[in-house]
Amino acid sequence: MQAIVIHKAGDLRIEERPSARPGPGEVLVRLAVGGVCGSDLHYYNHGGFGPVRLKEPMILGHEVSGHVTELGAGVEGLSVGDLVAVSPSRPCGHCRYCTEGLRNQCLNMRFYGSAMPFPHVQGAFREELVVDASQCVVANGLSAAEAAMAEPLSVTLHATRRAGEMLGKKVLVTGCGPIGTLAILAARRAGAAEIVATDLAANALAVASSAGADRLINAADDPEALSAYEEGNGAFDVFYECSGAQPALAAGIAAMRPRGVILQLGLGGDMSVPMMALTSKELELRGSFRFHEEFAVAVSLMRSGLIDVKPLITHTVQLREAETAFEIANDRSRAMKAQIDFS
Repeated sequence: MQAIVIHKAGDLRIEERPSARPGPGEVLVRLAVGGVCGSDLHYYNHGGFGPVRLKEPMILGHEVSGHVTELGAGVEGLSVGDLVAVSPSRPCGHCRYCTEGLRNQCLNMRFYGSAMPFPHVQGAFREELVVDASQCVVANGLSAAEAAMAEPLSVTLHATRRAGEMLGKKVLVTGCGPIGTLAILAARRAGAAEIVATDLAANALAVASSAGADRLINAADDPEALSAYEEGNGAFDVFYECSGAQPALAAGIAAMRPRGVILQLGLGGDMSVPMMALTSKELELRGSFRFHEEFAVAVSLMRSGLIDVKPLITHTVQLREAETAFEIANDRSRAMKAQIDFS
């Protein structure tokens, strides 16, 4: 079978890899669609991010869907032919954090396409994938492209849980790539009353508008626009920082009302924090990393029509042109979510 393998920054190859058969409790999935994520781009552009660096060739990809083609012994609740969204989150279930219910913080996490451990955890961008049956969530009724969006949607659902009470809140979202735009959808579904979204790209803001943002701010055209929200010691109750950019974090903190909650999702490296404002306003800065149990919820929300991810899917290319998908995803002036068709 063919797989998409990163060797070093800028060196992406389509290579042959051996196929496998499912064992007990496993299923074989014929991949249908894979979405290019920001972390995939970090490996493609830079060979890693922060201290995480490629040390060996690694199959990329963790936003995937496909069709079940074979069941291992003892598998129940799945049938051959089912469209499934495949969760890349594979905690061990036995470490300290798993037993405490913090499975996204598993000490032995096997998250697809991750160079954090060595040997690296090989990713899901391959024509066939043997997975634990527990990773599969039936997505019949969705398109394969929609089902592959369950992973990024889960990231924002986890962040929204981390935020706490959302009903009637005024929300700020900085950075309207896929995660920021999905955060708008998640916050609105959770009851946010007003959502203000900022970005540097007009096309990203257009998609944010279609996702339900009430006000759009192009920070490239008006970098001081958020200062209007500083009056009266701030306006926002909840702040999703999805850009990973220090200026966005600082401007957002200045616009927060006392005892607001900041959710840091953007991974742009270490940033300085305006600690005096954080302290004097009694703000809570909360990290939000990956997800686990939210994955099935993401699929359910899409299947029931409560969240529509279709406007985010802007480009689809064939497997043989996989590098084109990465080039498109790198161009924020035209792309929101680029996906690869493995069918």
